[in-house]
Amino acid sequence: MKIAIAAATGNIGSATARQVVLNGAIPILLGQNIDRLNKLNITGAIAKVADLSDAAGLIKATHGADALFWLVPPVAAAPSLKEWYNKITAAGIAAVQQNDIKRVVLISSLGVSTTPNLGTITYCGIMEEAFDKLGVNVLALRPGYFMENFLLQAQSIKEKGEFSFTYDALHDIPFVSTEDVGNIAAKYLLDENWAGHWKLNLMGPENITLSDVALRLSTLTDKPVRYRQESFEEIKFRFNNWGVGETIQDELIDLFKALGDSNGAYATPRTPEAYTATSFDQFVINKLMPVLI
Repeated sequence: MKIAIAAATGNIGSATARQVVLNGAIPILLGQNIDRLNKLNITGAIAKVADLSDAAGLIKATHGADALFWLVPPVAAAPSLKEWYNKITAAGIAAVQQNDIKRVVLISSLGVSTTPNLGTITYCGIMEEAFDKLGVNVLALRPGYFMENFLLQAQSIKEKGEFSFTYDALHDIPFVSTEDVGNIAAKYLLDENWAGHWKLNLMGPENITLSDVALRLSTLTDKPVRYRQESFEEIKFRFNNWGVGETIQDELIDLFKALGDSNGAYATPRTPEAYTATSFDQFVINKLMPVLI
């Protein structure tokens, strides 16, 4: 069995690929940099350079695949995230149709909706609808907030004893490990016995407020760590310094507002199926603390 894996060098894609190999299948690793793909050191994998927005190239790269793992990687250089999502979605659909791929696992978003002005939550809803029109089996995984995003704030935590988001300190957030998401994706990519169009929320073992996150980080690192709520003006200033276009800035702020809405995406009710095993404390001990040393 061959399984094509988009954005294979990312946290979720690489975790998915490793699980695929462990279970005896062959991952086709898709990415734009052959050196980064090879550095994954996944024995038995086939590395292929592919632009996920290029339908013709993607059709060629996924030839012979029995299943497809699909997500939209982050980008800052596109004219808009909406256009980027539309291009990636169209290319993925073309590959599935042309290569008669039987199973697709998508990475979508918790609280997915096609309601306008929710940033990528809106675009994930449109992507799900587009793939569901295909006559193949499609599972949309809808994860909460990735724990691994804290790795991007490791320097601030280490040097300033501080982390920041735009959300209220008491906002309840379902943190989930990207490794857990990848493991679940691999499970369904390998399983030939399910059929239809399915949605699965992935919400970690618990919701945690950012105030509680600060307390846990302080306890686990044995150093005081505080949470600071950033304003959208601060976010826009940083985006400008990074060269992010105005349209993408607005789309990301729409996303942050949607995620911070107390009645929005993260108010999704928990069900047993949404549980994933890795706790926030385990993430901190195993992944965050080693980079804080």
